[in-house]
Amino acid sequence: MTEILAPAGDLERLKWALIYGADAVYIGGKEYSLRANSKNYTLEEIKEGVEFAHSLNKKVYVTVNILLHNEDLKNLDEYLIALDKIGIDAYIVSDMAVIKKIKELNLKPEIHISTQESSVNKGAVAFWKSLGASRVVLGRECSKEDILDIINNIDIEVEMFIHGAMCTSYSGRCVLSNYVTYRDSNRGGCSQVCRFLFNMDNETDFQICSKDLSMIDYIEELVDLKISSLKIEGRMRSLYYIATVVNAYKTVVTKALDRTLTKETIDYYKKVLNRLSNRENTPQFYNKEPGVNEQYYLGREEVSNQDFLGIVTGYENGYAYIEQRNNFKVGDTVEIFGPNLSPTKLKVETLINIDNIEVIDAKHPQEKLKLKVPFKVQKYDIIRVPIY
Repeated sequence: MTEILAPAGDLERLKWALIYGADAVYIGGKEYSLRANSKNYTLEEIKEGVEFAHSLNKKVYVTVNILLHNEDLKNLDEYLIALDKIGIDAYIVSDMAVIKKIKELNLKPEIHISTQESSVNKGAVAFWKSLGASRVVLGRECSKEDILDIINNIDIEVEMFIHGAMCTSYSGRCVLSNYVTYRDSNRGGCSQVCRFLFNMDNETDFQICSKDLSMIDYIEELVDLKISSLKIEGRMRSLYYIATVVNAYKTVVTKALDRTLTKETIDYYKKVLNRLSNRENTPQFYNKEPGVNEQYYLGREEVSNQDFLGIVTGYENGYAYIEQRNNFKVGDTVEIFGPNLSPTKLKVETLINIDNIEVIDAKHPQEKLKLKVPFKVQKYDIIRVPIY
């Protein structure tokens, strides 16, 4: 099995990611997580998330991946034990002190080595295995040859990123954030200084920003390489982003596994992912050394996506109950897709508001409406602008 691993910045996104096809999610608690700006989870929320995931026979991995300072050690035992009692499936770690604690306390969850360790060779992966790790999240800087060398020589689960933002430095090893904003990248405070625009001569804006990663063209190769887990970046991304990206990759991976994947399917989901992203994306290090075409130097445009039109909350007597997200109106053609529904187009003919009055458009944020739909839809299905 090739696992699809999704980010989940809060409990709502955890549920949506799993419903839309993720086999596992990775989350962060209020402490020890490298996404300090994400909402993150209380222990009670982690417990609820684990119970929900396990009810679907899916998994939850918790990040404990900051580089710890002395003061961070004070409550570490208590936190790790609490996660073990909740029943999480793995700790994602980067500090050897955390690995040592997990082993000393004889805790049950697996140990997964974070991408923050930038493991890009078989020697490093063998070392982590010797310390008790069952999986290593490879550095985004690995080439196909690096990955093959590791898989062919070390008997351990390998996880790799397939979609999302890149770090201009080796992940987490950048000091720009500390220097410019006094926020420590290795303690969850990265302010993404690489995406700042720096004025060079009162005319030119310069930056050192990587384009995003997308491996949609290489999914069949990754399946054949027997990568254990394909990881999507983005614990701070929106519900629509998470559902759409997970749905796209789950569909492509499933078709790759059963040998029904076609160029038409890949082209369709490339279009889906390209419309969703506000930055260009490339395979980055996988097939060659990144160059000028894999980075931004002299500015970029990031257009806000307005494709997300609404969420289905129920269906009855030929009408979908929906909650609006962006404007659409009678006469528009929309597309509905979901965990059990392939993308299906629909011309909007009838919209009814909560006062049971027909209206011309859905223009109020999160407005509750009824939409006439001649085919069955379900709670959690999504309405969007058609891809084609």
